[in-house]
Amino acid sequence: MDFSRSMQFDIITVFPEFFTDPLRLGVLGRAQANNRLQVRIHQLRDYTEDRHRKVDDVPYGGGGGMVIKPEPVFRAVEAIQENFPLETSRTILLSPQGRRLDQTRIGELARYHRLILICGRYEGVDERIRTGCVDEEISVGDYVLSGGEPAALVLLDAVGRLQPGVLGNKVSAEKDSFRAGILDCPRYTRPEIFRGMRVPEVLRSGNHDKIESWRREKALENTQRKRPDLLKEKQFRPGRKNGRKVSPGVHF
Repeated sequence: MDFSRSMQFDIITVFPEFFTDPLRLGVLGRAQANNRLQVRIHQLRDYTEDRHRKVDDVPYGGGGGMVIKPEPVFRAVEAIQENFPLETSRTILLSPQGRRLDQTRIGELARYHRLILICGRYEGVDERIRTGCVDEEISVGDYVLSGGEPAALVLLDAVGRLQPGVLGNKVSAEKDSFRAGILDCPRYTRPEIFRGMRVPEVLRSGNHDKIESWRREKALENTQRKRPDLLKEKQFRPGRKNGRKVSPGVHF
């Protein structure tokens, strides 16, 4: 199969089974079947050299927990880079100490040909992995997980869905929440009335200008109510649409 035009992900983990079903289902499953994404899962223990396939050890200086050893991680990353050379590649450690993932960074990462994702475990990783092996650390939120596997799936899904042809509908990705720096507007489908709750009349009007204006307004209201911090980060400025000046605000 020709993967020359698909984005590639190499995930290093001690629990490859964690990814079995998620990678077969939904968008990610279809994207791989259609040669839009390629995902390889690497068992970290395969890169050890002792008979017990040991990937962790007690920390210097004492303390609880175990720390992932540097040797197998370095070997895994170097083997991937050697066996699957690509023009642009980024090695990422999933870690609560990393930069918090947001849509801006997702868009930047989507431009690479390949991402190598290292799933942390136990009490953490040897510091030499951070300083000598990875390009950056990424966190999916200000909380602690049992391991980096759930975070790797989040990043894979978020970045993968931006690749050409993955969603099959370009508009779907372009209209996502956070793409304009704010949340999405409310969405409705049939039936028109459900338990006394009616679809807004403007969405049934067929007037596309009014519909777009309503969606912009509701997107801002949604953001103000649920995530006002996002509005504080945005710059509001006059814009133009279809050759005419429009009021200051966030423009789609």
